[in-house]
Amino acid sequence: AVLMARSLSLVEIIEAQRKAGLWFCFPGLVSFFLYVLSGVAETNRTPFDLPEAEAELVAGFHTEFSSMKFGLFFLGEYSNIITICSIAVTLFLGGWNGPWLPEPLKFLWFFAKLGVLVFCFIWARWTLPRFRYDQLMNIGWKILLPVALANVLLTGVAIYLRSPR
Repeated sequence: AVLMARSLSLVEIIEAQRKAGLWFCFPGLVSFFLYVLSGVAETNRTPFDLPEAEAELVAGFHTEFSSMKFGLFFLGEYSNIITICSIAVTLFLGGWNGPWLPEPLKFLWFFAKLGVLVFCFIWARWTLPRFRYDQLMNIGWKILLPVALANVLLTGVAIYLRSPR
């Protein structure tokens, strides 16, 4: 998204999507997929919750915390999910831009997109199986990292070739 917008400013990234008339999740589908997958891993959601999965039968945060501590722990976890999804909406889904709403109500588009992404995070937790450690390392180092580097390279080349000289 930064390469396509040619800016690090979040407002300018959203405006670049508005001017192009296209969300960056479509031309940058691989980037969007990698970002969401990395967000799932960063928030320790299934299938990337291996530290919690190993200890959940006899110990871990599920049994050590109760009542308010447990609630605050999950409040922090879900606020992390909302942060990851908010950045995804801003970088790849056009932020507050959308059709049919007047200017003062544009923020509703942001929250609608945010709600869909948070729903997908929660939905994926209950539908995906966990990886073993060796599978997780193979996916991360042998698949995702080379795909991400190739994606940055190809996006940079495509933007260079399309830019006026």
